[in-house]
Amino acid sequence: MAGEIKIFPDIESLNNFAAEKFVEIGNEAIGLRGKFSVALSGGSTPKSLYSLLASDKFKDKIDWSKVFFFFGDERDVDPGDENSNFRMARENLFAPLQIPEENIFRWQTDFLDVMPAAVDYIWNLEDFFETDGIEFPRFDLILLGMGADGHTASLFPFSEALNETELIATFNWVERLNATRLTLTFPTLNNAANIIFLVAGEEKAAALREVLEGEYDPEKFPAQKVKPVNGNLLWLVDAEAARLLQ
Repeated sequence: MAGEIKIFPDIESLNNFAAEKFVEIGNEAIGLRGKFSVALSGGSTPKSLYSLLASDKFKDKIDWSKVFFFFGDERDVDPGDENSNFRMARENLFAPLQIPEENIFRWQTDFLDVMPAAVDYIWNLEDFFETDGIEFPRFDLILLGMGADGHTASLFPFSEALNETELIATFNWVERLNATRLTLTFPTLNNAANIIFLVAGEEKAAALREVLEGEYDPEKFPAQKVKPVNGNLLWLVDAEAARLLQ
């Protein structure tokens, strides 16, 4: 498995390291290009990271007016819904830091069906990254989580979007959840300059062992398919999630 793995005794030390890396990558991008593009993840581990970034310890370490936020995936719910990744980020990161609206690119789940919402997100990405539909966008940083089934973003085991090679983003029917999700695709993820996985909790241990040390079977463990073509891959893992690793 490509990439570097760092194991932390607890979620607090993991998130402190992640926040430092976020600031480091962000300031480097701003220094080079005048802006920092990041795709956020949902879930409980990123939630505490976002709160930390908005705290007194980190909020003055980067120029937030030059940070542009996207989302790796989203549920097909209203942005005010308690299950919305956007709502979680807004409450823990955007609102406390007073991030300007024009710096936030969310999936338009409130007034669009999943297909036009995916197309709308593709257009936004092409416009921001000036790709003209010819190439995949190159994020400075993509934050990812991993589920206990080995999924990442909304790329779930044995789902159709696992094999999407042409689209930047798409909608993905997830039979196990009886729901449709919106997600960036693997070519978009793997074009990033930096990818950081945040994985915590003992319920992730078995899947993490398979993803990092098991046979390559990305249909069953989609997170195995995250392999940046020209970028850095970093796994930040707490001791509970790492307990089965060799």
